[in-house]
Amino acid sequence: MNDVILIGSQVLGGPDDKLGHLLLGIFLRILGERENPPKYIILLNSGVKNATADSDLLEYLKKLDERGVEIISCRTCVEYYGLENNIATGIIEGMARIQDILIQHQVLTI
Repeated sequence: MNDVILIGSQVLGGPDDKLGHLLLGIFLRILGERENPPKYIILLNSGVKNATADSDLLEYLKKLDERGVEIISCRTCVEYYGLENNIATGIIEGMARIQDILIQHQVLTI
């Protein structure tokens, strides 16, 4: 079992972004229904947009957060996109903490 899910965009797979966004939503919904969810979900690059108040995937991340999954958005990414006041679930952390988690756990990158 992977302890960390690393999400680096708003889509799962490619090249069709609309389908990829739908797939990511399904992935997160099912992940929230698993008996043993991961310890962490780390959002990098445009993946941080999934944790914003206007994201249609927010409900899935909130459910995971409520189940004890630590949702972490990359501080540099949040600042790059100007989303400091729009992250609606989880916490914002710097790369040092993210790196520590990635080094110490099994990671699934999607």
